[in-house]
Amino acid sequence: MKNGTITRRCRCTDPETGKDLGASCPKLQSRRHGTYGVFQELDPAQDGRRRRFRRGGFETSAKAKEELDKVRALMAIPEEDDAWGRTQISDLLENCVKDKSPLPDYDETRRRFQTGQALNSKVTVGEWLDAWLAGRKRLRRGGAARYECDIRIHLKPHLGHLRLDKLRVHHIDTMFDAINERNIEIQEQNAQRRAVANELKATPNKGAENRARRKWLRAQLEAMPPFRRITGLNTQPHIRDTLRAALNVAIAQQVMPAFNPAAHVELLPGTKPKALIWTDERIARWEETGEKPSPVMVWTPEQAGTFLDFVAQDRLYMLWRIIAFRGTRRGEACGVRWEDHSAKARSLAIATQLVQDGWDVHEGAPKTDSGFRLIALDDETNNGLLAHKARQQREREEWGEGWQDTGRIFTQEDGSLLHPGKVSDLFERLTEAAGLPPIRLHDLRHVAATLMLAAGVDIKVVSETLGHSDTRITRDIYQSVLDDLARDAAEKVVQLVPHARRPLAAVPDDEPKSKTAPRRPRMVPPRKGDASPQDRSA
Repeated sequence: MKNGTITRRCRCTDPETGKDLGASCPKLQSRRHGTYGVFQELDPAQDGRRRRFRRGGFETSAKAKEELDKVRALMAIPEEDDAWGRTQISDLLENCVKDKSPLPDYDETRRRFQTGQALNSKVTVGEWLDAWLAGRKRLRRGGAARYECDIRIHLKPHLGHLRLDKLRVHHIDTMFDAINERNIEIQEQNAQRRAVANELKATPNKGAENRARRKWLRAQLEAMPPFRRITGLNTQPHIRDTLRAALNVAIAQQVMPAFNPAAHVELLPGTKPKALIWTDERIARWEETGEKPSPVMVWTPEQAGTFLDFVAQDRLYMLWRIIAFRGTRRGEACGVRWEDHSAKARSLAIATQLVQDGWDVHEGAPKTDSGFRLIALDDETNNGLLAHKARQQREREEWGEGWQDTGRIFTQEDGSLLHPGKVSDLFERLTEAAGLPPIRLHDLRHVAATLMLAAGVDIKVVSETLGHSDTRITRDIYQSVLDDLARDAAEKVVQLVPHARRPLAAVPDDEPKSKTAPRRPRMVPPRKGDASPQDRSA
């Protein structure tokens, strides 16, 4: 390494030529005149170009020497025979000259150099998240869409401007604090909109005063933000996990320090919604407030029967029946093919599904490996599928050349694929028309689980039928249902033993007191023929 030099110069010019006097200025003999600068020869660039580190404007030679010492300390980080490392340090110093930026911290630069990280990286969190997501080649569309949503809605707006290597835990904590504050604002605005909407619904059209009131209420609704969903406590861990996964790759590729701040972020505890049954009390409360007791609600067997009776003539009746009794997912029911149905074996193979990506629909594999499964069918469902096939054949003949042969069991009238989103919308309309309390189409799958559990089906069979990878998942989701069944079982056990439910009688101890402490009355039922205490004392 060549020695650097400290220079001194001023801006004085020759009055005759107008050129800078430079080091020949006579006033430089005074220490207060001019400024000091540093000069250090750097390693040549990869193309052989000569490079120098120059920086001026120091008021004293001591400050200039301090800057030069920092430059030389940085250049001494690589070994003398490490040509590549020396080039990297020289690149770093050259960029400092071009950007007029301060010298990097010695300890940080040394650590990054020793761990093989890029020294000149100025990648932002947003740029890295985009690059990371683009490099995930094995993601399913649904997973990619979920990651993209986390990045676009939350991570980039809050963290995207930060340099990747400068990201810290407190930055991420601040993001989640902002999300929770935004949730409170959304909930308040939703409550205000719901109150106005309920008043509008309750205000009759009859009468000029009522019509004026309704007009004013509609204007209020138009001025309010639409109903929005909050980013709940159960969603926030997924946002954190998305960031953590992206940062893990950055660490593996030595783009950032070997510390993942997302792994050290603590979130407010969230609980998975439990499946609750629509009891009479819950229905009354829902009718009064319009709020569901839980995001996951389940019909009773009687309510499920009412729905199936109501949709008995619907062309998708067998789809509703299969979900209600066998618990298939929406995409699985929409995507099942005739080749997956064995009438002889009375079974239905789940080997594919229709996935909704935005509003586009495409075919995909089941959600998990355990999603590939064989579902047993009862006789009525098996025969119902054969009748449905005959009906579909008639539709095919009516459409003629316009029929689209997709091979699916459940299709639109022209044979084209069902849209899962439209199926959910239809289910919601049918539920309301049937006069039943609301559940989601996915909750009809929970109805199937409840029916199987109530029928005494083993939890492992229920788990396999639903396509869960572990019975613990089934128990966790339906724990409240299992508790209800356990209470019912306890009642049935007691009812098996016939006995008269008479109150227990307290029999006092008439023996004389002894030196020991008196005994407490023994609680025993009276025996037939025993005299009462009053009779014995007579």
